[in-house]
Amino acid sequence: MNRDEACSALPPGAEHAMEIADRYARPDAAGLPSDQPWWHQSLAHGAPGIALLHIELAAAGLRPFRRAHDWLTVIAAKPVTTGPSAGLFYGAPAVARVLAGAAAVRPGAYRSALTALTGRIAADAGARVEAAHARMDAGQLPLMSEFDTIRGLAGVGAYLLRHDPGSTVLPAVLRCLVRLTQPLSLDADTLPGWWTPTGPTGRDEDEFPGGHGNFGLAHGITGPLALLAQALRQGITADGQREAIETICAWLDAWHIDTTAGHRWPYMITRDEARSAPTGVRHSGATRRPSWCYGTAGIARSLHQAAVALGDSTRRRTAEDALLGALTDPTQDALVSDASLCHGHAGLARITARAAADAAGATAARLRALSCALVDRAVAAPVRSDPGLLEGSAGVALSTLAAATEPVTSWDTCLLI
Repeated sequence: MNRDEACSALPPGAEHAMEIADRYARPDAAGLPSDQPWWHQSLAHGAPGIALLHIELAAAGLRPFRRAHDWLTVIAAKPVTTGPSAGLFYGAPAVARVLAGAAAVRPGAYRSALTALTGRIAADAGARVEAAHARMDAGQLPLMSEFDTIRGLAGVGAYLLRHDPGSTVLPAVLRCLVRLTQPLSLDADTLPGWWTPTGPTGRDEDEFPGGHGNFGLAHGITGPLALLAQALRQGITADGQREAIETICAWLDAWHIDTTAGHRWPYMITRDEARSAPTGVRHSGATRRPSWCYGTAGIARSLHQAAVALGDSTRRRTAEDALLGALTDPTQDALVSDASLCHGHAGLARITARAAADAAGATAARLRALSCALVDRAVAAPVRSDPGLLEGSAGVALSTLAAATEPVTSWDTCLLI
């Protein structure tokens, strides 16, 4: 059988992934922003996401590993950002994530660079934990970049949990996130410890006087919830971890929105809404897309992981019903307009596949079928010119490939799903 015949026998997801990867076979492909200082170290939008795609295809025997190595050479050719400006999707953790993926396919390779980066990541995480505790000692509110998945301790903790689970700093990260769930008093209001003094952009905004409470998996409290739950399932714990998980779950319980298609959650709430309590006027969470970054799918999956970690079968069914409802409700479905991981069909496909692995019986079968249908929709969507992981074609390709072969690099651990 020649290569063309072999490809024709592959699932559509694998063919789609190869088609996208072939567009970026070389790092000097036309139109890439390779002269930009962020390009080589941005997992969200740059070269690392493309490298992960080539690594996965090489692991599956579908494309040569040389392509992955060429991209890794580009990534390693420039200085890597460390310190407070680095996070899971940028700088040292992003570059280390890709090197770890390559090392999984080529055992023994890239170890010296990976060891050095992992040590730096652990040191930076320790410094960030100390800064967070100092902030809490002062009774101040946190910025999202302190704790979220994209830039904060939830994301850094996700890297450590996957690639350095024996690190002494991982329990410190967990302890810090546990403390984050303790309420704060501010101007006669009692607020959750993760209440942010800014708007969702990270800046002061007229729409959010007094800050906001963020539910999103990318930028809100469900990122820490997912990390705390995953660590608990792996037997890595800190004092008060179960209680912290239950505190966040109780907040989600209080703010859920009942619709005819099941539970929904808001993207965020304002200070006035927090004062009115969940019995006040409801917000637009029921009419927003159910994406990974913000929305019911990502929130429900975090709640699902928490329920499994706690052994709470009632909460698990609630989370599964919420996810199924969000994905089968025509109103919600109409709001999903692209194929991306961040807020499109590819991200929903991975969430649903991972939820199916934690479900049982008819629910698991239904989730698997929905995941396959979402992959088909991602394949059918136009391929974006943006090659990035979160919003571009590399992420879509990785998601569709994962439907054909289990990811060797476990790349989707960066999504905390």
